[in-house]
Amino acid sequence: MTIEPIPEKTTTPPKRQRVLWSWSRDLLLALAFSALFIVFLYQPVRVEGTSMLPGLQDQERIFINKFVYRLEPIERGDIVVFHYPFDPSKSYIKRVIGVSGDRVRIVEGQVYVNGRPLKEAYVPGEYFDYRSLAEMTVPSNSYFVLGDHRSLSNDSRDFGPVAENYIYGKAVFVYWPMEKLGILR
Repeated sequence: MTIEPIPEKTTTPPKRQRVLWSWSRDLLLALAFSALFIVFLYQPVRVEGTSMLPGLQDQERIFINKFVYRLEPIERGDIVVFHYPFDPSKSYIKRVIGVSGDRVRIVEGQVYVNGRPLKEAYVPGEYFDYRSLAEMTVPSNSYFVLGDHRSLSNDSRDFGPVAENYIYGKAVFVYWPMEKLGILR
């Protein structure tokens, strides 16, 4: 006579419970990753105003990269978001025209950087402004910024160069409206 052991009951959860746990876990991980992504790398912002026309429209939604300038320097042509020097509770978005040490002057609307005329295809004729500005040297750790809609922009011509510590992001991606979805250039 042989005795066979009684098989132990396995306590594997039903398939539905495993699937529910799997989906919940994946959702929590995705939410955590998204929160970290937005808090540390990218921030959604809304463009307010028309100073960056035609490239950026009033009320467009964009992502700014808050981390990029820890890895690479701010360069001419970058579209940056910064705290307004006269009221740091406000944020402005402009294009970098001059970096530290550059000599910038404007003669009847034509921008010169280090004695050379700047070619600005992003400023259409109807947004051109004929103001002049005496030559100035951009101080160290500062940037000379201008709006693309020159005739309607409050920028470095009005408030001077922006200190590097006021710049907190680079505009990189338009996500609303959907027809403009894409990378900013």
